[in-house]
Amino acid sequence: MKKSLLSIFDIRPSGATTGAYNLVLEEVEGKRKLPIVIGMHEAQSIAIKMENMTPSRPLTHDLFSSLCQSFDIELKEVVIYDLVEGIFFARLVCGNGENEETIDARTSDAVALAVRFGCPIFCVEKVLKTAGIPPEGEEQVKPMPEENPEDPFGLEDPVEPKENFSALKLKELQEELDLAIEQEDYERAGKLRDEIERRNSK
Repeated sequence: MKKSLLSIFDIRPSGATTGAYNLVLEEVEGKRKLPIVIGMHEAQSIAIKMENMTPSRPLTHDLFSSLCQSFDIELKEVVIYDLVEGIFFARLVCGNGENEETIDARTSDAVALAVRFGCPIFCVEKVLKTAGIPPEGEEQVKPMPEENPEDPFGLEDPVEPKENFSALKLKELQEELDLAIEQEDYERAGKLRDEIERRNSK
């Protein structure tokens, strides 16, 4: 079974659906992109780990990772292996040095765990052929949804007004960032961090 190694290319809010995010995975060799719509909480979990932000209390994926490591269970790889009616299917390949098990998982959860274990993310060729976007077709990217039986597109999340940080001084921005992290509001923390970095780069 041919499979390609993927890396995380981007995570950004979905303009089409409130509360949803586009997770874009990129083929390491070949540069096809695999866009997937995921929920806000999974997107935040992936983003804060990639940005090396530390939550005040462990998130669900942090807890799962700590539990596995406490019992010497290693996540060896993540494989996106199927696409059925627009829904991606992934599996976790885990082992403890003696036994190896394959566990079914949502793609967003699998990626969130992969960034914590530092393991590779693979996608089988038939899925990339079906949903992968070549570089010259990126303007037509239409992400397929991530499975969530109760609320697949995050429609229950309220629409929040866009914040304007221009009136805040740099020190105030840093104080707001610390508060957002303490309150586990990682979406706002990410926006504050981006604003601080933008000002510091001037």
